[in-house]
Amino acid sequence: MPATFLRGGVRWLLVAWMFAISAVAFLDRVNISIAGGSIERDFHLTHVQLGWVFSAFVLGYALFQAPGGRLADRYGPRKIIALGTLWWALFTSITAFVPTGVAGMLAVLFAARFMLGLGEAVIYPACNRVVAAWIPSQERGIANGWIFAGVGVGAGIAPPLSTYLLMHYGWRSSFWASALMGVSTALIWFLIARDRPGDHPWVGPAEAAHIRAGLPKKTAPAAMPWRSILGSHDVLAVSGSYFAYGYASWIYFAWFFIYLSKVRGMDLKTSSRYAMLPFIAMALGSTIGGWISDRLTRRFGKRWGRCVFAAAAMALSAGFIALAMLARDAQLASLVLAGGAGALYLSQSSFWSVTADIAGNSAGSVSGVMNMGGQLGGAVTASLTPLIAGHFGWPASFLTATALCIAGAAAWLLVDPSAALTAKSR
Repeated sequence: MPATFLRGGVRWLLVAWMFAISAVAFLDRVNISIAGGSIERDFHLTHVQLGWVFSAFVLGYALFQAPGGRLADRYGPRKIIALGTLWWALFTSITAFVPTGVAGMLAVLFAARFMLGLGEAVIYPACNRVVAAWIPSQERGIANGWIFAGVGVGAGIAPPLSTYLLMHYGWRSSFWASALMGVSTALIWFLIARDRPGDHPWVGPAEAAHIRAGLPKKTAPAAMPWRSILGSHDVLAVSGSYFAYGYASWIYFAWFFIYLSKVRGMDLKTSSRYAMLPFIAMALGSTIGGWISDRLTRRFGKRWGRCVFAAAAMALSAGFIALAMLARDAQLASLVLAGGAGALYLSQSSFWSVTADIAGNSAGSVSGVMNMGGQLGGAVTASLTPLIAGHFGWPASFLTATALCIAGAAAWLLVDPSAALTAKSR
């Protein structure tokens, strides 16, 4: 692509491709919930055992967040994103190759999904390192909004695409398709990306000057000590809020399709259509939320634009999820729950914008710590949701997410988005 076409917008080209990588990553995650019924049947698993397989991915994903972010800080996000994407493509295909009837097949599935989680773990911390180097502070809300809109797009495409492949070619075919897309996005990313604007041949003087002018003047070093990161009350508050966020969002990724088909009684085709709604809402909520957050930040400052806005969005999500449990009609409940997903994702860009702002050159490490909190929340919900539902009913499972969203909203009010992280933090 000629430099004359891209001059002034290379950073948005990178954002667009991070959107694509994000979409493929979540297509890859959600397809196992669509195939969940077939996997249970082929491998003779219970809901709880399938929950363990779901949790294996999230556990690996959570544990490698901070190390993955540190790798991006040290070796550059270009290489780490490419390697992570190729890694996850490999283990996605391995999941599809696990034979039925093999001894210890539950352990094999668990190990394959755990290793898949390790590969995907590097992606968002490394993307945030790109944002910290390439995106001016006043544009980070919308940039992160677009990157995480890929979550909704990928997860939204997954139900109809995976259902089609499952019905015509078997559940394994959706995993092979995801693996192929992963390889393609990794190769293109490595060709078009660079770690810094100054390294990219397509960046013109005007864009370089615009980026430099919008970067925070004070920034953390690339090797901020872990003690300083983990001792920061701002990092801990954001990470705690992201735990609640992750718990609520993973109900949609892991259990929503099964909830519609098994609990609300929808058939496979109807479930696949309605299962798209939360993810479409996520894509819209992420981009709209990023735009609103940037507008509020420019007018009222980061406290209102990032923290108060995110708190309000999470509280609104809690209200939607609680109201959905009162709906007797399955279609109406699906629509209201989709509203909860969209409201939750209004807050998404705030998490990543604040960690990029306060961490600078350590944005990969800091956002990795934060995302570890979010994914631990996901790991908990993947296994805890069917247990709560089995003992107290499915409404109790969703109301648990409601309570956590309220707690996550409160945690945002403890964050100072203008306080740069320093090695003196305790």
